[in-house]
Amino acid sequence: MKSVLALSALLFASSVSAASVPRANFGGNNPFGRGNANKGGNANKGGNANTGSGANASGSANTGSGANNATTANAGGNTGSQNANTGDPQTSLTLLQSVIATGFAQDGQANATAGQVPSLTSQNNFINFCATLPNVPITNGKQIVTGSCNPAPMGQIAAKTNMPSSKFVNPANGATIPANQAFTVTMALKNLVAGHFTNAQTTYYAAPQQIDPTTGNIVGHTHVVIEQLPSLSTTTPLDNTQFAFFQGVNTPQDGNGNVNVQVTAGLPAGFYRIASINAAANHQPALVAVAQHGSLDDMAYVRAKAFFSYCPNVFHLVVYGY
Repeated sequence: MKSVLALSALLFASSVSAASVPRANFGGNNPFGRGNANKGGNANKGGNANTGSGANASGSANTGSGANNATTANAGGNTGSQNANTGDPQTSLTLLQSVIATGFAQDGQANATAGQVPSLTSQNNFINFCATLPNVPITNGKQIVTGSCNPAPMGQIAAKTNMPSSKFVNPANGATIPANQAFTVTMALKNLVAGHFTNAQTTYYAAPQQIDPTTGNIVGHTHVVIEQLPSLSTTTPLDNTQFAFFQGVNTPQDGNGNVNVQVTAGLPAGFYRIASINAAANHQPALVAVAQHGSLDDMAYVRAKAFFSYCPNVFHLVVYGY
């Protein structure tokens, strides 16, 4: 009789002990009352951290992604979902379904032309493309001279009817200018809302291209670069790291649609190529709607020459340049 009573007491104690142990949260109902179920990382707002004592929906303790607690979301895995729930897609770390470009999933080889190569493909807009290049730094708004990987999207693309175009007014193509004398470069510029530039040291390529909603033109700026040539007939590509003059134009067009740049020191005697570089506000090259188009920039070829004048009354030469 005593052994029967002891066995009954033992069974009763075991049932009480089992009832006091929290159950694993598999079905989505938080056994602690107010909190939401942890279905893979959403914040547990019930005030009970899920640190492994209760398994998450996948069946394993949620310790690798960061414990859920009463005040913070899952720091390791749920930041995107947390931000997405705020309703602001520009602070969310989650890619919206509405902006996924489904065309990126095909490589373009369905009707390939001779010599065509397949495109890279993606089902998530290449949002993590730079992760495939672990040894390449992120551009991060910097001009990294050794190269980098830029995760910023291209942004708005200018319509075919709004592609920027420029033409040098002065000096004209083929002109001869006095060497070592100041002169003004005047360039006509259309289809670019010029005078908009960001900090090139901290925001280089750091934001998408934007289109002015009123004109439909790219919001950006232009540049003037002058490179010296061995001769006007040279056929050797130039070294882009070398130039005689470079100036970003940070002003809008004047009333005549022109921008002006002062070359205060002039140019030594020689042959030169003057070129425009039209760009968006964050300094990226202008992006337009079609592949087949005329040049978005202009070039002019000029000569800087020394001029001599003889003054017989004073018996000396006046030399301009050399």
